[in-house]
Amino acid sequence: MRALRILLIVAVILGGLFVVADRVAVHFAEGEVADRLRAQEGLASTPDVSIEGFPFLTQVAGGELDDVRVGMKDYEADTGTGGQKIRIDDLEANMRGVAFSGDYSSATATTASGTASITYAELLKTAASEETELPLGITAKVVGLSDGGNGKIKVDVKVSALQQPVSVLSTVTVEGDTVRVHADSVPSFGGVQAAENEVRSITDFEQKIEGLPGGIKLDKVQAARNGVDITVKGSNVQLAG
Repeated sequence: MRALRILLIVAVILGGLFVVADRVAVHFAEGEVADRLRAQEGLASTPDVSIEGFPFLTQVAGGELDDVRVGMKDYEADTGTGGQKIRIDDLEANMRGVAFSGDYSSATATTASGTASITYAELLKTAASEETELPLGITAKVVGLSDGGNGKIKVDVKVSALQQPVSVLSTVTVEGDTVRVHADSVPSFGGVQAAENEVRSITDFEQKIEGLPGGIKLDKVQAARNGVDITVKGSNVQLAG
């Protein structure tokens, strides 16, 4: 009985040491991946990297991590227009099947999915262009974006002949790497008769979003309380290397 007791104590101690070693190793790996991802993407701050699953060392022995989660704040994406950027808030991605090199200099996920958001204030930079001239010398431009409810964006247009902005509900969609905002119906600007294409040149707009980390792509978009919520996805996504 004494020998069995000693054996159990040794097993518990070894098990505890293994858990400690496993957690130390995963913490080191998370830091390495985060540092390399920051350098690769030119980020202003180090992203949050969390390697899920236990034990970590068993995954390392197999050369592939089951689940790696990455979080980035204020990611600056390309717009395809003269080096201009658009800020993406709270970009989070869940990477599956991450194969990596021994020193973590390269890491590639088989698949990735995630979420992100763009504030209405940030998206307004695209819509708020120069004033557009309509018939009778009247001008108009987009001056505000907000949640219109039921997955719609409310677009406020300032018309020179009116004291209050005209509001229109719009649908937001994704086509490839572009977010498009399209008015559900063409508004009347205080009785001013204008061709539909003239009105839509003001109310409708689009924003290209390129260069997301690791090559992930836009998937879906929906209007929300403080901005548009985006889902992203990808395959063979590079975390490092």
